[in-house]
Amino acid sequence: MDMDIITFYSKLLGVKGVWSIRDVVMDDKGERVDIYMEHHAGVKFPCPVCKEFCAVYDHLPEREFRHLNTCQMQTWVHARIPRIQCPTHGVQQITHGIAEDNSGMTFAFESLVLMLEKECSLESVSRVLDLDWHSCHLVQAHAVARGMARKPRRVPENLGVDEKSFAKGHKYETLVYDNDKGVVEYVCDGRDDNSLSSYYRQFSTKELAGIKSVTMDMWPAYIGATQGYVPDANRKIVFDRFHVMKFVVDAVDKVRREEHAALSKEGDSVLKGTKYLWLWNQANMPESRVPEFEALRKLDLKVCRAWAIKEHLRRLWEMGNQAWMRRFFRSWFWWASHSRLKPMIEAAKTLKAHVSNIVTYAKQRLTNALGESLNSRIEKVKRLACGFRNRGNYVTAIYFHCGGLDLMPRRGKVAMQVMEA
Repeated sequence: MDMDIITFYSKLLGVKGVWSIRDVVMDDKGERVDIYMEHHAGVKFPCPVCKEFCAVYDHLPEREFRHLNTCQMQTWVHARIPRIQCPTHGVQQITHGIAEDNSGMTFAFESLVLMLEKECSLESVSRVLDLDWHSCHLVQAHAVARGMARKPRRVPENLGVDEKSFAKGHKYETLVYDNDKGVVEYVCDGRDDNSLSSYYRQFSTKELAGIKSVTMDMWPAYIGATQGYVPDANRKIVFDRFHVMKFVVDAVDKVRREEHAALSKEGDSVLKGTKYLWLWNQANMPESRVPEFEALRKLDLKVCRAWAIKEHLRRLWEMGNQAWMRRFFRSWFWWASHSRLKPMIEAAKTLKAHVSNIVTYAKQRLTNALGESLNSRIEKVKRLACGFRNRGNYVTAIYFHCGGLDLMPRRGKVAMQVMEA
């Protein structure tokens, strides 16, 4: 079928309605195609504010928009965007439907950039598409801003709160995520009272009352912020199983270190190289080290008792209701507090002070496992980018990859009306 080049590109770009292609210039040597578009004469465009049809007032200087390549040739769309004179809102630039107002890329090309950025680093995308890094980052930043603007105002029913170290020198950030959707809701610097409070302050007390649970570790700042803003917070806070166990696991390791130091002074190196044997649970222990561990358990070692106390606590989360969890904890606490192992006693006392929000697990059955998964994804984003020199870029990347946002540009409807003669 014979087809001239203007008709070909009109069909390829889906040009119709008020716009038409005036000319197509193909530079074989420079491997570039330039498409020049213009709107029909004698048309009215709707005001972007009130939608009233208005006559063309003037035209902006010619703009060019990067489009999908034609085979190996870069393709650019050129157009002079008209402005209209609205009797109510004055001179306004029309919605032209070629690209978003702040973008130098057509909707199709920007969508391609975003799809690649979902899978690759910005450096890789810039090499593949022959773009500079700054342009790739702007596309990502605009997508996040667009996604945030489209995001409905809501407080997730089941929140998760976690801290994450993002730089050396004890620099932390606070992550708030939706336990139901598995997405990051909020990122802010620090892990003090104001960090989590800044998230809660966005919403009214009525909105916050809809929260059913908040999973977190036993960090006082997070507890205080939640109690200060979320109605009936003490029934909704669920201390994460992983962080609860970590208190006891760290206590076991402290018992091992102290005992190893004491035995080493006597020339006994039986505990040398056994650190992870006591930290693993039995299900995760490598089979190759089971015989070694079983031999150690037969010895009269303090760390053996500490390990048994630690492993027994894992059964706490198997209890079916809060009453059973409290009863089990009382039994476990008596054992730990009478173990004559100072680190275990201290850990048991810490857990006892927070037991009310440990046993809320029986009702909510939620943990921060999702938060740990999101942390892994964030670490992957950081490694892919080889780190972030700019803190703002890092936060943008978190929202882009983990925010569950509607990122893609959408072509708006371009209404028009031919003026009567």
